[in-house]
Amino acid sequence: MSKRKAFEKPVGMRDTLPLLYRRKQEVRKRVASVMEGYGYEFLETPTLEFYETVGEASAILDQQLFKLMDQQGYSLVLRPDMTAPIARLAASKLYTGGYPLRLAYSTNVFRAQQREGGRPAEFEHIGVELIGDKTASADAEVIALMISSLQDAGLSEFTVALGHIGFVNALFLEILGNEQRASELRRFLYEKNYVGYREHIKGLSLSSIDKEKLFALMQLRGKENVIGQASELVQGEKALQALKELENVVKSLEVCGVMKSIKLDLNLVSHMSYYTGVVFEGYSANVGYPICSGGRYDELLEKFERPAAATGFAIRMDYLLEALPELQESRQLECVIFSEERRREALAYVADKRQQGKKVVMQELSGVERIDSYTSRFKEVTYLIGAAGRDNR
Repeated sequence: MSKRKAFEKPVGMRDTLPLLYRRKQEVRKRVASVMEGYGYEFLETPTLEFYETVGEASAILDQQLFKLMDQQGYSLVLRPDMTAPIARLAASKLYTGGYPLRLAYSTNVFRAQQREGGRPAEFEHIGVELIGDKTASADAEVIALMISSLQDAGLSEFTVALGHIGFVNALFLEILGNEQRASELRRFLYEKNYVGYREHIKGLSLSSIDKEKLFALMQLRGKENVIGQASELVQGEKALQALKELENVVKSLEVCGVMKSIKLDLNLVSHMSYYTGVVFEGYSANVGYPICSGGRYDELLEKFERPAAATGFAIRMDYLLEALPELQESRQLECVIFSEERRREALAYVADKRQQGKKVVMQELSGVERIDSYTSRFKEVTYLIGAAGRDNR
C-alpha cells in the first residue's frame, strides 16, 4: 500500500472553505429560524451509536455504514442519519407520556461511498421529526414546514413530489403475490430506472391486465385526479386505505396554501425501509437529485420499545446550496495594518470598531509577506504606520 500524500483526505470527505462556510451558516440560520417558528426544538445526539440499535434501525445499507469497535468489543457506527437516533432518544429520555414531540436537528451524517462515485461520505442534514401524531395534519405540517424552509433559504423554484409507499406496496403485493417479487420491482422505482421497470414487467408471468396495471402506475403523476385514477387499479383494503390517507393529507395541504409547490407521484418510493405512509421529495431544476425528502414512519419507534406514530424530513445542505443562486464573494472584513511602535493605538482603534459591531482584523506590517495581495481580500484597510498620523488608503 502506497504512502498517502500529506494533503490527501479519506474518500468522500471534503473541506469547507471560508466562503462556502459563511454561506452554509447563513442558510442554516434561516432554515433553523423557520423550524423554531413552527415550535420545533433543536437537539444533538452522539456521533457514535451502537450498531445493534441505531445502526440496524437506520435502514441504511450495511456496506454504507462506517463501523468500528470500542474497547469492550461492541460494534459502533458513525450515525448514518438522524431519524433513528432521534427515535432512540424520543423513546427513552424524552418520553414522558406527553406526545407529540416536535424535534429538530442540524448535524453531519456519515455514509461510506464507492470510490468511483465521487459522492460525499460526510454531509449535513437539517430537519425535523414530529413524533406521536398520526393525523394527516401532522404530515401536512412537516411538508408545509419543508416548503417554507426552502423558500426562506432563498430557493424560488422547486417541486415537492408526494406519494404513499403503502399504496405502492399494496399494489405490488396484490399483483405479484409476495414481498420478494415486490422488492425486485420496487428497486427499479427507487433507482428511477423506468426502462428497467418496464422490461422487468414484460418478462413476468402475469396476465395482460395485471401488466397494464403495473404499467399504469408510471402514469400516476401530476396534480389532477391522480388519486381517482389510482383507485381504479386496486381492490384491496390496504391500498384503498393508503389512497384515503393521501387524500386527507392533500386536503390539509390545500388549507395550508402550499399545493402550488406539490405534484402527486404515486410511484415514488424511498430506500429508507422504515417508511410506512406518505413519502415526499423536493427537487430543484438545476440539481439532478432530491435536495430534501421525508415521510411517515409509524413502526420505527417500536424497535426502541416505545411504539409511536412519527413523520419528518431532512434537507441535504450541500444539495440545497447547489440549488441556490451562485455564491458571490462578499467582503465584510476590515483590516488595520500597524507598525510595532503603534500597537497600542491600533488596539484602541480596533476595539472601538468592534464595539460598533464591525469585523476587524489586526495585522502587524512586518508579518505580511505581500501587502497588496494580502489587503485585496478586505472591504476596507486602515494603515497605522510610523511614529505619528494615520494613513488611510
